[in-house]
Amino acid sequence: MRVIRNGVVHTQTERGTIEGDVLIEDGEIADVGEVDAPDDADEIDVDGAHVTPGLIDAHSHAGMAEWGEPEDGDFNEGTSATTPHVNALDGFHPRDEELKHAFQNGVTSVSSRMGSGNVIGGVIVSMKTYGDRADEMLITEDGMKAAMGENPKRFHGEQKDRQPSTRPGVAATLREQFMAAEDYLDRKANADGDDEFERDLGMENLSRVLTGDLPLRVHAHRADDIRTVFRIADEFGIDDLSIEHATEGHVMAEEFVERDVPAVVGPSISSASKYELRNITFETPGILHDAGVKVAIQTDAPVLPQQHLDVCVGLAVREGFPKEAALDAVTTNAAEILGIKDRVGTLEPGTDADVAVWDGEFWRVDSRTQHVFVDGEHVFDRDADAVDPREEYAW
Repeated sequence: MRVIRNGVVHTQTERGTIEGDVLIEDGEIADVGEVDAPDDADEIDVDGAHVTPGLIDAHSHAGMAEWGEPEDGDFNEGTSATTPHVNALDGFHPRDEELKHAFQNGVTSVSSRMGSGNVIGGVIVSMKTYGDRADEMLITEDGMKAAMGENPKRFHGEQKDRQPSTRPGVAATLREQFMAAEDYLDRKANADGDDEFERDLGMENLSRVLTGDLPLRVHAHRADDIRTVFRIADEFGIDDLSIEHATEGHVMAEEFVERDVPAVVGPSISSASKYELRNITFETPGILHDAGVKVAIQTDAPVLPQQHLDVCVGLAVREGFPKEAALDAVTTNAAEILGIKDRVGTLEPGTDADVAVWDGEFWRVDSRTQHVFVDGEHVFDRDADAVDPREEYAW
């Protein structure tokens, strides 16, 4: 048992921000406020520091794209334009250095997924960033990865000389797979006990999208690509989806609101490295939020280093994202979008004890983590874990 004393505690619940303590027991939040703890409890007096839930990145490749060698990562199964049969959990590397950087800087959960080279990339998993076994770090399977626009066009059309090579080709490829999944569900439902039904792993996974068991999470930058996603979702009755990146989401905020579709925005620290990024701006999260869209902010690590999720939020605040909503974007909103709010994203008793202690408001560039806990384990203490960079980076 341990207790964090005398913090400014951002509970991310109806209680709001309070001055008090956080009691941790058996890996969970046991109590928040003025708490009693036994004499032998491990007490940490944070002396007025900010205490938040561990941050959540709702769109990442941490654990999939190895730190220092991301091009060799296991995040694009490039043998086909559609790979719904693969699962990111099978490529998640708990010892990826990116994960260590993440939890030391307050990011305790990530939605880790395949890349955007394929129209359908595979099953996405929400993971803790601290641990040594992927199965134990797993929170849940949180979606099916899909991608529109330039990436699948380039990866398959230009490099492999196969469909898709155009935006209509991308959309047609996605439709073909969902039609096949519909047919698969029909055959499965109508199969006679005497007839052998041939199972297919990819179709089983896509069927979960059609039946609402697995959300569809679609990489889409341009407004026209986002509208294509909405069109296809309507055609196949897919209600549970999110738009990932949403670079031009700010020009169609009302459509997000009408459809009640969340946006996972970012990474916005980028030049327009491809045509579909020409309207990239840190104003997007604020515009979407003001319109009533549920917004999470992402790094797309390793596109941006996972540990700089807080910086991304701070830059969005600078460009109009309300600071009162800053923590929501990387805690409660992210958890709700990923379907993991019963585990993480708040300091509610009974949830996982993922906690970060900061020496200032977390989104300010001059704020740093002082302590980090994952499942109640004290995984980072700045004073104890400090390393002279001249030694850390010595050849």
